[in-house]
Amino acid sequence: MDKELFLIGQFHSKYIGDDGAVLGEMVYSMDAFFEDTHFRRSWMTPAQIGRKAMLVNLSDAIAMNAVPLYAMASVAIPKDFSTEEICDLTQSLEATAQEFGCEIIGGDTIGGEKLHISIALISKSSAPLFRKGLKEGDILAFTGALGESKRDLERLMRGEAIQSDSRFYEPKLRSAFIVESREYLRVGMDISDGLFCDTNKLVDYNDTGFEPLIEIPDEIGASGEEYEMLIGFAPENMSKIMQIAEHHGVPVTPFAKAARNQNRFPCESHHFKSDLS
Repeated sequence: MDKELFLIGQFHSKYIGDDGAVLGEMVYSMDAFFEDTHFRRSWMTPAQIGRKAMLVNLSDAIAMNAVPLYAMASVAIPKDFSTEEICDLTQSLEATAQEFGCEIIGGDTIGGEKLHISIALISKSSAPLFRKGLKEGDILAFTGALGESKRDLERLMRGEAIQSDSRFYEPKLRSAFIVESREYLRVGMDISDGLFCDTNKLVDYNDTGFEPLIEIPDEIGASGEEYEMLIGFAPENMSKIMQIAEHHGVPVTPFAKAARNQNRFPCESHHFKSDLS
């Protein structure tokens, strides 16, 4: 059983199910970035931790074609965290938010044994991109080149170094591409749990299945924390989407089409493993 999905299923609000909750033109989202679940402090500087924590939250807004406006951050500060490290962390959080026109307006702080960060975003969209709406025959595609996050995580766990611009440290968010292509997209979500798991979520949500168009190896399909986009669109919009993607320098790979079946990718939840403990 996927306990994360089970827990979410215990709530019954109609606003639950997308990367954020849409009320009118406002989009509300929240994500957590926890030590020994998402990272180890020995792997990342406080500045890198702050930047990635903010990027993974901004990804939810961008995935819904929303403009992030305000953020509220809660931080559990370890006892051994120095004032210099606190400054590096907070400056990185704020600078990364400002890159996307977002302002940190509050939050909460507590002492703790580990560094835990939770961020809530308030965003705005006049044309939000939802997960619901996929139709039979629609093309499923992903942006970017997947697999680097999983590869570099495995290197870190072996005690090896990775490049400072690795996708594990520095996810690429596709805001300009999503804004321009929104009118041609049927559905979309960011890839946080891996292409296999997130495709399953998307087709589950639309009570459909899929037919693969290409073979996806495990090192690509099971790479989590990519924060690229999983999108669905009508076949007749393929050329337009590819044109927009080329204009923005964004690789787009069609890999399946929605179909009336029960096909699912093999998927294992990563949230309750003890690999980072």
